[in-house]
Amino acid sequence: MKAAILDKYDKNGRELQIQDLPVPDPGPGEVLVRVHTAGVNPLDNMIIRGEVKLVVPYRFPLVMGNELVGTVEALGPGASRLAVGDRVYGRMPLAKIGAFAEFAAVAEGALAKVPNYLSDEEAACVPLTALTALQSLELMGAKAGDSLFISGGTGSLGAMAVPVAAGMGLTVATNGNGASEERMRALGATTFIDYRKQDYAEVLHDVDFVLDTLGDRELPKEFGVLREGGTLVSLRGLPNGEFARRAGLPLWKRLAFAFVGGKYDRMAAKRGQRYRCYHHGSRVRGEQHAKSNAPTRLSCNIHSGTRKHANA
Repeated sequence: MKAAILDKYDKNGRELQIQDLPVPDPGPGEVLVRVHTAGVNPLDNMIIRGEVKLVVPYRFPLVMGNELVGTVEALGPGASRLAVGDRVYGRMPLAKIGAFAEFAAVAEGALAKVPNYLSDEEAACVPLTALTALQSLELMGAKAGDSLFISGGTGSLGAMAVPVAAGMGLTVATNGNGASEERMRALGATTFIDYRKQDYAEVLHDVDFVLDTLGDRELPKEFGVLREGGTLVSLRGLPNGEFARRAGLPLWKRLAFAFVGGKYDRMAAKRGQRYRCYHHGSRVRGEQHAKSNAPTRLSCNIHSGTRKHANA
């Protein structure tokens, strides 16, 4: 089979090698999937640049790719929930990725059947973004009636997180380019702030939860709109000691992350707030599979040694 391979970490890396590899055999609890479409994500770039190696130290050569759509070709020992021929999608476990290939052996529990209303390209955009949205909200402990601000929510993450949060009964605010206001309100945002006209820090106050998608430069302002005792979950900020403990990392990594992420903990402590870092490989309380309308994102097809890109 053809597969896209990473040979080593590269801070400036943008290319993968297309190589011929044997079709993998599904192990216990796994199924063999013939890949139709694979989603391309910022996480793939983070892996290439070595930004997650302290969390998951990959071995090379590494078949890249984190989310896929395909059909089940064979069942490994103990796999029984799915059947040969099922059309499935999923986010591959971080410790064993490999969606950029013609075939992938995937843990059965990481897959779900694709709803008929989603094309392969649309479905390939769902798993990682949906899990990020769902698990971030779980990490917050958000519940119906709470208020949530999603910073920079007009991208693919916001297009999933806004309707998920609104569907849970949260009151959702977000900001972005005014051209996206109608779309975001249709997805469930109650408040939309056009960053070209208003500063969200002057509009929002005492929000129960903040989902940060922008990182370090915005965190002081985001803590400022958060109520006393509220929780901020960051997708872009540095990990802290709490993240390392939750991820089950060894003691030396816990100490290291406690040091680098300590500035955010101190920032939060001023008003009794909590800072939590979400990472695609961190533990929350379990894996969920999303079945939801997909945002527009980039997808990648790999067949017969070619790489094709299309907007989903």
